[in-house]
Amino acid sequence: MTEPVEYDVVVLGAGPVGENVVDRTRAAGLSTAVVESELLGGECSYWACIPSKALLRSAIARADARRVPGLRHSVQGPLDAEAVFAHRDEYVGHWKDDGQVGWLDSIGARVYRGHGRLRGPKTVRVDGPEGEHHVLTARHAVVVSTGSRAVLPDIPGLVGAKAWTSREATSAHKAPGRLAIVGGGVVGVEMATAYQALGSQVTLLVRGGGVLPRMEPFVGEHVVEALTEAGTHVRTRTNVASVERMGGTGPVTLVLDDGERIEADEVLFATGRAPRTDDVGLETVGLEPGAWLSVDDSCRVEGSDWLYAVGDVNRRALLTHQGKYQARIVGAVIEARAQRVPLLETDRWGKHSATADHAAVPQVVFTDPEATAVGLSLAEAEAAGHRVRAVDHDLASVSGAGLYGDGYRGHARMVVDLDREILLGVTFVGPGVGELLHSATVAVAGEVPIERLWHAVPAFPTISEVWLRLLEAYRG
Repeated sequence: MTEPVEYDVVVLGAGPVGENVVDRTRAAGLSTAVVESELLGGECSYWACIPSKALLRSAIARADARRVPGLRHSVQGPLDAEAVFAHRDEYVGHWKDDGQVGWLDSIGARVYRGHGRLRGPKTVRVDGPEGEHHVLTARHAVVVSTGSRAVLPDIPGLVGAKAWTSREATSAHKAPGRLAIVGGGVVGVEMATAYQALGSQVTLLVRGGGVLPRMEPFVGEHVVEALTEAGTHVRTRTNVASVERMGGTGPVTLVLDDGERIEADEVLFATGRAPRTDDVGLETVGLEPGAWLSVDDSCRVEGSDWLYAVGDVNRRALLTHQGKYQARIVGAVIEARAQRVPLLETDRWGKHSATADHAAVPQVVFTDPEATAVGLSLAEAEAAGHRVRAVDHDLASVSGAGLYGDGYRGHARMVVDLDREILLGVTFVGPGVGELLHSATVAVAGEVPIERLWHAVPAFPTISEVWLRLLEAYRG
């Protein structure tokens, strides 16, 4: 039996979130071990954010160029799919994590390759390659940052059909002739955008009445309109009853609940995520294997004084940047508790509270048009009991939008708390609006009064002039 090795902090999962925890605890002078069973850098680096945006970049750039007089006729041909996939391969390091290893070594973190499982309070067993194992103990904290995985629905015939999930979609090396995508969330619409541009005939099947249902309704309307114009066949209120694919090769047939049959060369199911907590030893500390981990605003697991959960596993916001934010909070919290320094628990925007998870979560969906939002939608604000007003503006009427490209279409909304006269949420949809989002995030997270925002003068002629138009509309 291997003798236990003691560290101040043990981190399960070395994706971007876990790496940020390690960075913060090492900066605080705490000895830290991190355990990873796959590639250091995690889902985001190799099978999600980075590869998907690498695939999408050429599609978005071509769409923007086609809106510019004097340029559009030069970019009417197909994308060089081989070059796009090669560009993606470069950005994921050809699925090698040497750079991540070097960085973790440089900050003095100890990396353990293998599967880590809790074995009681503050104890982790790592089962490594070739039968080796290690037992790690933590003086102060164990942090679970094992992320989430794609969920396949329980549909007859799906097992053995070799359907794509987000992993296969972002790591494929050619575009199928016909791609069926099931699901109208972020993965579904982004991959529809990418593969339609790469030459696939895409059919998007959505159970509900539209796409991106967690954003303002007008966002999904704009995205569906653009996908349809690009050639994607969007089917709403459609349920897949079964899947047929003999031997897991060749064409795949989706049978809808009304009996209609749709044939494709590949099918991508983008139908949700589940936490990677089914085999991390939660049962040894009285928690349910496979469950999302409920945490307080310091990201400490409820009922524990040593166990933390950051990133997707706590289900607060399944976004890499939000998980990294939580990691920074957790690093400060663990440092304070290790030094027996009282937490700033009365300061909801202090360094020990992940308040933005509730009030100011930003997101960009990299479709054409881009969709961005931060904070609460109008429906969410009303459901929370706020007295609010939605202020809308047509982005196409802003001079900067017209200069950005002919035929520009987009929309902006801010949700104003009428009692405090601050912004609770902001949404933009339109080409190039992703770079507008951080200004909105600052306004929402900073609870900047409308009165002061009036003095934040947007440069002319930029798309950001929409801020002035929104404020003018609010003030009348």
